Amino acid sequence: MTPTRQRERIMKTNEDAHREETEYVTVMIGEQLFGLPIERVHDVFMPGHLTPVPLASEEIAGVLNLRGRIVTAIDMRCRLGLPKREDKSESMAVGIDCDGESYGLVIDSVGEVLKLRDDSREPVPVNLDSRLARVAACVHRLDQELLVVLDVARLLDMKPAAKAA
Repeated sequence: MTPTRQRERIMKTNEDAHREETEYVTVMIGEQLFGLPIERVHDVFMPGHLTPVPLASEEIAGVLNLRGRIVTAIDMRCRLGLPKREDKSESMAVGIDCDGESYGLVIDSVGEVLKLRDDSREPVPVNLDSRLARVAACVHRLDQELLVVLDVARLLDMKPAAKAA
């Protein structure tokens, strides 16, 4: 391969690297739009009958049987220190696995799958609410709102947030 051809190939590879994209499942929790990397999500479902877990922290909504697997349901509003839902509409859940355990993140609603360019990813802003910043991996600025990408490992490893006033 000629040196010129090799340089063109390297330049093309670098351009492609800047155009890499990640897909996110979008969810609403309170008034905030969040994204979960699609490779972390294995189910989207309506959490039916939740069995309470005695002596569990308030954020543990219960456990449920999802296709033969026992899944721990985590109330994301409680986990993030947000007030309980006022409307009584059916909540949704997103199924994820972490360290061999299955979890259902109970959320307000599921949105669409967004494919966003990796070069549009930004660090977590210093002025982002601390309850959100501690679970955020990064953010993407969309036309009308901010998408906070959740760091699943950090989210599942944290203590509950302080309650909103």
